[in-house]
Amino acid sequence: MRARGLITLMSVGMITIGVTPFAAASGNDEAINYHEWSGGALYAGKLDGLGPGPSGLRIVHPAGQVEHSEPGLGTTRTYDYGTWTSPQYRQGFDATQLIASWNARTPAKTWLEVQARGRTSAGAETTWYVMGRWASGDTDIHRTSVDGQGDGNASVDVDTLSTKTGVTLRSYQLKVTLYREVGSAVTPTLSTLGAMTSNVPDRFDVRATKPGQARGIELKVPAYAQNIHKGQFPQYGGGGEAWCSPTSTEMVAEYWGRKPAAAHMDWIPADYPDRSVVYAARNTFDYAYDGTGNWPFNTAYAASLGLRGHITRLHDLNELEGYIARGIPVITSQSFLSSELDGAGYGTSGHIMVVVGFTQAGDVIVNDPASSSDSRVRNVYKRDQFEKIWQRTKRYTDTGSVAGGPGGVVYLITP
Repeated sequence: MRARGLITLMSVGMITIGVTPFAAASGNDEAINYHEWSGGALYAGKLDGLGPGPSGLRIVHPAGQVEHSEPGLGTTRTYDYGTWTSPQYRQGFDATQLIASWNARTPAKTWLEVQARGRTSAGAETTWYVMGRWASGDTDIHRTSVDGQGDGNASVDVDTLSTKTGVTLRSYQLKVTLYREVGSAVTPTLSTLGAMTSNVPDRFDVRATKPGQARGIELKVPAYAQNIHKGQFPQYGGGGEAWCSPTSTEMVAEYWGRKPAAAHMDWIPADYPDRSVVYAARNTFDYAYDGTGNWPFNTAYAASLGLRGHITRLHDLNELEGYIARGIPVITSQSFLSSELDGAGYGTSGHIMVVVGFTQAGDVIVNDPASSSDSRVRNVYKRDQFEKIWQRTKRYTDTGSVAGGPGGVVYLITP
């Protein structure tokens, strides 16, 4: 389960990664944009030490070298590095949040760091904020978010950059630094870098939508239960009972026919069921956050399997139905009291599920990993209840206090 405490999440994104954006009119007053640089668009930015390769940007002539220590591994190594800085991007509204996503290959002895900075509506330029340090493996560096980032303009909570009260971002830039150990013959490769920016008013309630084009469609997404892994590998965020995010990501990856090779899972006991879920948990684990629920780490993991993925927000269930109608399952984030979602049997301050379809009446069919067995993963939840717990930005807790809501967050993963 993913819990953040008191947060205010904003709005809903558009997708450009391999699928066409859907127009949506939710009536909930959110402003959203997802923008990415990939392919030839990467060369519009500023390159320093990087150049084109068959799959994206790679280290060609390093811009310099840096010494980097990994306390958890007890190592200090020297790395060549190069950077790419995006052009200034204006999203067309004043944003209060930004979540970056990337698709990259990071062979052994390589890693990358993603940063973001904005220009405020008052014309001030913010500092660079680290949005993640990523490697698909964990034997050379530990992938991590960076704690303690905050100033008068904004702060970073794990993977989400949120502005301070009264501050908004008129535009932003992204920067990626690619690293390879000195003397190594390999290089990391960046194929896609993007960000979702958003601004939506605080809300407990959202306007319910009517069933749309995906009525009666159900995608055959593999069903995996996180709870059958309870107690397994607790060093990765507390064990399987906390692995809703990688379990959901693995379901969708395998829907698209991608999963880790057997040889890469030989460290997992052979008698463990659904060993690919264990693999996904280890390879999405954020060593600073101490959990597997870092959103862009999950889509970056999917990309390491040969897929494409990013984090965004959707306006409502009608927009989500457009993806289901095109055969694309959608991973969603939600938080709710046990009394707010009939049939779930639990409450949560943060949970990830996979929307796999809709009944003929328009109710939501999900693969809910918070289940005791794979056979119990498929669930049907009432449309209005699901839409509310997914879209709202504020909710009441069991004690009656106010906490944050997910605001329509989704993982979009495609071939």
